[in-house]
Amino acid sequence: MDGVVPSLMASSGLLPAGTLLESLIHLTNEVTSGERIPFVQTKNISTVMRRIKLLFSLFEDVQETDKPLPPSSILCLAELFSVIRRVKILIESCREGSQLWNLVQTEFISNQFYAVVKEMGGALDILPLSLLNLTADTREQVELLHKQAKRVQLFVNPGDIQRRDELFHLMAANSDKNRKNKGFIDFRRIKDILSSIGLKSPLDYEEEISKLEAEAEKQAGTGGLIVLSNIHNLISLISLSKTTIFSEDEHLKTQEDLKKRKMPTNNIRQDQSFSQSMVFNIPDEFRCPISLDLMKDPVIVASGHTYDRNSIAQWINSGHHTCPKSGQRLIHMALIPNYALKSLIHQWCQENNIPMLESTSASEQERTTSKRRSCENAIDHLSATKAAVDAVKMTAEFLVGKLATGSPDIQRQAAYELRLLAKTGMDNRRIIAEAGAIPFLVMLLDATDPRIQENAVTALLNLSIYDNNKILIMAAGAIENIINVLQSGKTMEAKENAAAAIYSLSIIDDYKIIIGAHPKAIPALVGLLGEGTTSGKRDAATALLNLAVYNVNRAMTVHSGAVPLLINLLTDDKAGITDDALNMHKN
Repeated sequence: MDGVVPSLMASSGLLPAGTLLESLIHLTNEVTSGERIPFVQTKNISTVMRRIKLLFSLFEDVQETDKPLPPSSILCLAELFSVIRRVKILIESCREGSQLWNLVQTEFISNQFYAVVKEMGGALDILPLSLLNLTADTREQVELLHKQAKRVQLFVNPGDIQRRDELFHLMAANSDKNRKNKGFIDFRRIKDILSSIGLKSPLDYEEEISKLEAEAEKQAGTGGLIVLSNIHNLISLISLSKTTIFSEDEHLKTQEDLKKRKMPTNNIRQDQSFSQSMVFNIPDEFRCPISLDLMKDPVIVASGHTYDRNSIAQWINSGHHTCPKSGQRLIHMALIPNYALKSLIHQWCQENNIPMLESTSASEQERTTSKRRSCENAIDHLSATKAAVDAVKMTAEFLVGKLATGSPDIQRQAAYELRLLAKTGMDNRRIIAEAGAIPFLVMLLDATDPRIQENAVTALLNLSIYDNNKILIMAAGAIENIINVLQSGKTMEAKENAAAAIYSLSIIDDYKIIIGAHPKAIPALVGLLGEGTTSGKRDAATALLNLAVYNVNRAMTVHSGAVPLLINLLTDDKAGITDDALNMHKN
């Protein structure tokens, strides 16, 4: 339908008033037509539709007038056209997109509705009502709409927030439980939540999965790891819920409905009925795309696809840098644990009497038996060491999961515990990195909470002591965020630990060049040299000395005003950098 609406040029005066009004009337009719209102953002959508309907009489009255329109009214109408067009796109997105993802994005979408109403009020600011030939009723409606738009307040539906939080709580609670002794996911409650947003049949579930998959493709490469992880967790939950909640007859009816709609066969999932046959038929979403075996440790790669950790690790270690499923080049090699899917697989195994640690191939079983026998013959010291490593691995994976899906309070605590865990032991630093912590810690460097930022940058500092982690930290694009913390961190400790992290990373010669080439790096270190605490000045001076090995970095250090500050430090016995500062001054 968009093709019949003429596109407006930036200068609305170039479009004839008659054409502009016809476009407005047509667009208004489209937006306020009787199509169904989605179950999410219901009030925001109905309210903005009602407000736009009030403008319809304005457009009709103006269209019927014979007098030329004042330029300001043309500009106002053009602005209103732009606003109403954005409203149309926003409503269509809510109506046709994933309802679950709209629920997750409740605050963001509500802010978009709030913004378009404010823009509507701004457009009406320049409407010269006194110069237009309007009926008394129309004039009164427009004046009322103008006042409402000017004092509109952001509305976020508490019901949407409650449903979203409860859904996340059900998923998180399941992953936190010891499933051998406690309960499973409450599918009855999940069914109620999904039903409340319009997902009531297997076909609704199938269509929602397709919409979520489309959203994952849209977000890949731009949405970030947390966004992709959340989307894939939702897909996994709906897939299992669909299999668990509905009967075999309902699944067969869904397949028939899909065929009638002529949906592509590659989008149709042949889900197995919730019966004994499931013991011998692993759901496709639980199989690794590489090995086709049941995934024991599902992880998400940069493309957003999920694989079993062992399979994708072998793929990457053999020199591949692309996603096996999509062929997309991986922008980083981090493997992010898919806790929600792992939880669902564990529950499926429990319900079907399949040991979670049992491999799905004979060769895997032989390796498991061999390992068990060797463990039985191991001395107590080795057993204790393995137990300690396993405990660190379990703790690290748990904390990374909290970084990925937790509230700000939980993220703050998780980052603090990772900071402490990474403080001692190279094994700890290696295990934390393997658990996928680094990309999430890098993201948290932009956090508005001072403690989260401070804990994140300090955890990265501690992790960087392990040389291989330096490579992972740089590959995650951390240097930009670390320099931002150094320059404008929310606490002095965060700034000083950012300087120490830069020193640690710059131990690798190639990174001296990369860091020194950043326009803010050396000036920010010089700034800390002047305003930091004694330890902070020492961290800044040490980092500068390390970078100054290269002449171009040395020149930038001198140009940024480091020399006078270093001279002042010569008399500071507490700084402990007198000799180094003197050497820098001589250079």
